[in-house]
Amino acid sequence: MTLTLNEIKILQSLPLDIKIKKTKLRIQEFYRYFGGDVCVAFSGGKDSTVLLHLVRSIYPDVPAVFNDTGLEYPEVREFVKTIDNVVTLKPEMGFKKVIETYGYPVVSKNVAMQLRFLQNRCPKNEKTCVAYLTGIKQDGTPFKGHKLAPKWHYLIDAPFKISEQCCNIMKKNPSYKYYKENGLHPYVGTMAENSEQRKMVFMRIGCNNFTGNMQSKPLSPWMEKDIWNYINQEKLPYSKIYDVSITYGDGTSYFDMALSGYGINWYRASEGSDIPYWGY
Repeated sequence: MTLTLNEIKILQSLPLDIKIKKTKLRIQEFYRYFGGDVCVAFSGGKDSTVLLHLVRSIYPDVPAVFNDTGLEYPEVREFVKTIDNVVTLKPEMGFKKVIETYGYPVVSKNVAMQLRFLQNRCPKNEKTCVAYLTGIKQDGTPFKGHKLAPKWHYLIDAPFKISEQCCNIMKKNPSYKYYKENGLHPYVGTMAENSEQRKMVFMRIGCNNFTGNMQSKPLSPWMEKDIWNYINQEKLPYSKIYDVSITYGDGTSYFDMALSGYGINWYRASEGSDIPYWGY
């Protein structure tokens, strides 16, 4: 299945009731294909909360799988405890050890990966590093892996290691191990609007992937507003962390973040604030 950008925009613009119907069809399609050997990847966040509700509105006995990395907000942990039939996984390596071993996650997964390569530049990865810096491959064609934005170049010489491996070590690896050991295939609550990478995956594969990394992402065409509209429509309980904000000196509120450095560039520090602004 291949979608165009225009087709994605059309899907994203559909009314919520139509999206719900289409989402449930994708959920049923995935469930039937794997004979019910499925689960919901549940973070305790609003998106996976909506996804879990949609899946269990059709199949009430589908289990949820929660990764307790030790970095979750207390409000998220407390909310997860209120949900039935949740399997909790823990990573084999703690956050401090992951940071010491692999490096700190900053900005985004893609940027952190590029910086990891560039901080460890060597003959073996030289071509990739040049492509990250220039956006052009050795043969002169554009590099599909994307060029590292110049505003992040200073982080190449940061006095600490940078890496995208945190999520792999603490969440993906334990999850994939559990899925494999139990013969399960996950529903994942990500949306195309979350990132360019997720949009590209949606364009290439669609919601359900039945080969390779076999997952269902039935919320792919949803938007942030759809999530909140569904929560309000269904009167769904959700983690209280979404009702918490930080207000800076200019009176602007921003949603708080966990210990990961992903998205830290969206912080806007007010004058005299000790909160860093890694921005533009």
